[in-house]
Amino acid sequence: MEPAIILVRPQLGMNIGMVARAMANFGLSDLRLVAPRDGWPNPDAGPPAAGADHLLDTARVFETVAEALADCELTFATSFRPRDLVKPVCAPREAVAAMRCSTGKAGILFGPERSGLATDDIVMVQTLVTIPAVPTFASLNLAQAVLVLAYEWHVADALPPASPERVPAPAADLDGLLGQLNSALEAVGYFHPHERTRATQRTLAGILSAARFTAEEIRTLRGVIRALARNQAPGSGSG
Repeated sequence: MEPAIILVRPQLGMNIGMVARAMANFGLSDLRLVAPRDGWPNPDAGPPAAGADHLLDTARVFETVAEALADCELTFATSFRPRDLVKPVCAPREAVAAMRCSTGKAGILFGPERSGLATDDIVMVQTLVTIPAVPTFASLNLAQAVLVLAYEWHVADALPPASPERVPAPAADLDGLLGQLNSALEAVGYFHPHERTRATQRTLAGILSAARFTAEEIRTLRGVIRALARNQAPGSGSG
């Protein structure tokens, strides 16, 4: 199953058009846009797409990264800067190999042209993808970065199929687990001091996303949280 190319807050229509062209060059068609700066559709995207207008016509727009990743079992984010999050890091070829081994949907995040992805954008993904480049000039244009991943996907068609591995749950399932966990922890006063709440939630999200839980494992964990929350409820008989 081909991966979704997800552009997070893209700034220029012409870059979206060039991304569509790069995808069409190598047989990808699932283009998703998260909160494009200038709205969508954007007339500036058409000329640089150079005939890949069908991808612009079918591109889907989402308000948040979580919504764009909701149906993806494998989640990646392209990043060229060191992060405080503890995440596995791989090259594009390794990322594509993991996608080819899985029967689930994959999604790859690409950040805004000027600043790249924010920490809050990538906290939910399982793996970071770094494109090896000369350290003194490592910044790639948005369409160039997409082109590298699309090329690796295309040439992998020539390789023998790999054995499928266990399939992580869709990102929407993980998002639900995190929401339930955060609510349960809030109820028992875990987040202290209050100003550190978001940083603590990001840490928890990083730990849980790196585990690559299956849907069954997430259902089990959510059942555990529900049981613990009932035990803490007034009148539960605990204590």
